[in-house]
Amino acid sequence: MDEKKIARAEHRYARISPRKVEIICNMIRGKDAKVAMALMENTPKAGCELMIKVLKSAMANAENNYEMDPEKLYVCETYAGAGPILKRGNRRG
Repeated sequence: MDEKKIARAEHRYARISPRKVEIICNMIRGKDAKVAMALMENTPKAGCELMIKVLKSAMANAENNYEMDPEKLYVCETYAGAGPILKRGNRRG
């Protein structure tokens, strides 16, 4: 029985709204890794640059750490969550 290997990568504390990144996540979820990369490279959205880096990292992790075949990789799950809120304002006494 072949066990399912999962390679993952994450980007934490990104300075972008999760709403913008979630659009890209929905676009590539379930797609082949190379198809997902091509889609993001040709989409003029703000979160694509970040997600391209994350996908490249996950692909490299799969190939180097788990000896997976790069031709058989696909995007299993993606999600974007909110990071910490930066507090700004006037701090007087």
